[in-house]
This record gives sequence, structure tokens and C-alpha cells, in this order.
Amino acid sequence: MTGELHEACGVVGVVAEEAARLAFFGLFALQHRGQESAGIATLDTGSIHLHKDVGLVSQVFRGENFSTLAGNIAIGHTRYSTTGKSSARNAQPFLIDTQFGPLALGHNGNIANASALRKQLLGRGLGLMTGSDSELLAMMLAGTPGKTWTERIAQAMKFWIGAYSLVLLTREGVFAVRDPWGYRPLAWGRIDSGGWAVASETSALRVMGCSDFEEIPPGTILHFNERDPVECTRVEIDAPHAACSFEYVYFSRPDSVWNGKNIHAVRRRLGELLAEEAPASADLVIPVPDSSIAAAIGYAQRSGIPFGEGLVKNRYIGRTFIEPTKALRRQGVALKFSPLKETLEGARIVLVDDSIVRGTTTAPIVALCRNAGAREVHLRIASPRILHPCYMGVDMGTEHDLIAVGREPEEIAKMVGADSLAYLSIEGLSRAIGIDGVCRACFDGNYHIPVDENFTKNCFEGFGKGTV
Repeated sequence: MTGELHEACGVVGVVAEEAARLAFFGLFALQHRGQESAGIATLDTGSIHLHKDVGLVSQVFRGENFSTLAGNIAIGHTRYSTTGKSSARNAQPFLIDTQFGPLALGHNGNIANASALRKQLLGRGLGLMTGSDSELLAMMLAGTPGKTWTERIAQAMKFWIGAYSLVLLTREGVFAVRDPWGYRPLAWGRIDSGGWAVASETSALRVMGCSDFEEIPPGTILHFNERDPVECTRVEIDAPHAACSFEYVYFSRPDSVWNGKNIHAVRRRLGELLAEEAPASADLVIPVPDSSIAAAIGYAQRSGIPFGEGLVKNRYIGRTFIEPTKALRRQGVALKFSPLKETLEGARIVLVDDSIVRGTTTAPIVALCRNAGAREVHLRIASPRILHPCYMGVDMGTEHDLIAVGREPEEIAKMVGADSLAYLSIEGLSRAIGIDGVCRACFDGNYHIPVDENFTKNCFEGFGKGTV
């Protein structure tokens, strides 16, 4: 993926022995969904214990941290910011005291009507500590009446518009909540050694010891604790199904299953259809690793052009707290990818990538291939052109940040130094995913819910300036 596209977060919930450690392993499996901060909250004898900080999961949690995270019930969160800055105060889970007892909340997604909700809360005299829309959900739950947390959650869901896959921790146990549109994935399963687990992706459930699992339907609340059977509550909210197409294109791990579709299989199908729609005369099909490998395999198999590795990815680069200078930042692609000259020299290549967003890294990747001796570079993108920003938890910036807006593929090809450039069609994307009710708004501008086009990522960060 070129253009540094990021997703919102990954969430987990656990009811089992050594819950905090299992939550850690689940978050580790979801690290690709967010690398800015991580946190785990546990319930023990009526109290909630919390540890969170900025950094990768392995940086935030060390052995000594788990001694303070007692209890057999836990939730966890790993974050990439889509509302609010990347900072310690916006790290999750959020923990607040309420009239109903302590509440911890972790959120994956974006609330489209966050501005209106924030004004309502401030108008009631409530103070807010962060620039995140997720805090709004916790504060609304704290003020929602009801005999149980399930009742309060169900009532609050009627006012939330947007994408939210939630894990909540209270004295009643863990709650897993999925928005009625089904924008983001959320699944649960029984841990083989005993207990229950919830996670943003089924791949994380396997890591936490689940061999059988199922997806949580849109508009559903699941309640887990150590005493009672799993309680399932469906909230009747009229909403069209709108599964995010980018989960299939890029975000989810290839070994995950969502809406009954294996992600790797869908990505191979994307590549197959791309080969049908946009053939090229070439010697090798080369993926931009890692998320484009399956699509490149599909392209190679359908086109008959051999698959090859031309770029090696440094899988340990991660995020660093040492900010590079502008001159060093230009070398970022060289840090991330290394070309295989023996493969590329003299070859005509089809370079397969899953998407182009801002296009900031596309030209350097093409240049890497050319400098390693590639004779021709034909760029093929296994998704349609991104022409509209996302308001459901994908940090694409504004329309002005998107390279494809106002430009045809031929012009973009010249900008990035490719001999040719072609995208998969929207019809091809839909065929590859193969389900009804997919959100393609970033491609076709057809949003399933009303959106605030003036919304920006840091619009709630105006402390001291009177901004709300």
C-alpha cells in the first residue's frame, strides 16, 4: 500500500485465567491495526486496573506490568488515531467512574456525528479530557439511564451514527458491541482451555486459543462474565449493511475471516480480476510487500506471467520515537524496502500494489525498481481509484490529499515514473469481495450515512482556544 494509509484500532476482550496476558497476545496479533498506543484494563474484586501508554504493544507491556493487571476479565486496545492526536491522553482503553461503577472502553471506528454529540455533552456541563470521539461514547454511557449496562448500551446506540466495534469492561463483565451498519469486524469464540475471547479479527482469536469462533452480527451486544452463559442482545436500528471494503483490500490480516470470506482468498481474487481487466506484457509480477502479495499471486496465475520477489521488506521497522530530519525522511522507502537486483535487472515487471492514497511513496518504490535495473515498470493497483475521504475510521486526509482526484491514470503514471498504470474497477472489487452491503464510499462517494465534510482528524484538539 502506497500513501501511508492507516486504520483506527484493534480491540480484544477476555474472560479466562491470566486474562491480561491473553489480551496482550491478542493485541500483538492486531498490531497491524494500530501502532501509536496500547492498553489493557482488567477487573479484579470489583475494581478496574489499567495500564496504557504510547508505543507498540511490545514496548508498552513488559513482564512487570502484568503483576498490576490482576483478574480473569480484561479488555485491550491498540490505536492508530483517526480522531484526536497521537498522544498519551488519547490512548485507550478510557477508564471513568460513573454512578453505576467503573467503566473502561476501547473503540475501533469513527463516529460520524461526533461533533454534535460533543456539543451536547459540553452543553450539559460535562468536562472532556481528550480529543477523541471514543471518550464521547464512554461519557454518554455514564449518563444513560437503565437497570443494566446492556440496557444503557442499547439505549445509547440509538444516538451513535458511524463505525464502532467496542469492548467495554464493567463490574458486570465484558461487553462486545458492533454498530448496526457493520462497518468494522468483530468476532468472538470459546477458548479451548476455558473461557471466552473477543477480537477485531478472527486471526487474533486463534492466537488467544480459540479454535471455534463466529462473527458478531451488526447491531448486537454480547455480554461475557465468569458466572453466566453468554448473553446476546440485538438492538433494532434500521441501517443498511456497509462492511468496509478496505478491510478486504488492505487492513485485515490475510488469515482472518470476515463476513464468511477469507481475506487471503479475496485478495487473490482481486489480483485475478485485475489481470483480466488490465493485462500487461511483462516478464515478472512483483508485489509491494506485504499486503499486496496475495493480489500479485492472483495476477500472476491469471495472466500466466511468473510471480517473483523483487522487493524485500524490513518487517522490524515499525514506528520509532526518534523523529528523522526531512533529508532522512526521504530515505524512508529505502529503510522499508530493499530491491533484489538479481531479479529486477533487465526485466519488464508488473508491480502490483493494493492501493494508492496520497501517492507519497509510490514514486520512490518505482524508482527503487528502476535503479535496480528494471527495464519497464507497469503499475497495477488491486482496488479502484480513491476519490473521496473516509469518515468511518480510515485516515485518508481530505480530498486535496488524494492523488487520484482530478487526475487520470496516465497523468499519475507520469508523476510516479511508471510506464503504465491501471486500477481495478469498482465492479471488479465488488465481484472479488462477493457479498452484499459493502461500503465503497472512498471509491464512489456513496456514503451510507450523513457525514460532516468539514470534519478533520484534530478538530477536537483546540484546548485553550475555545474550540469544541
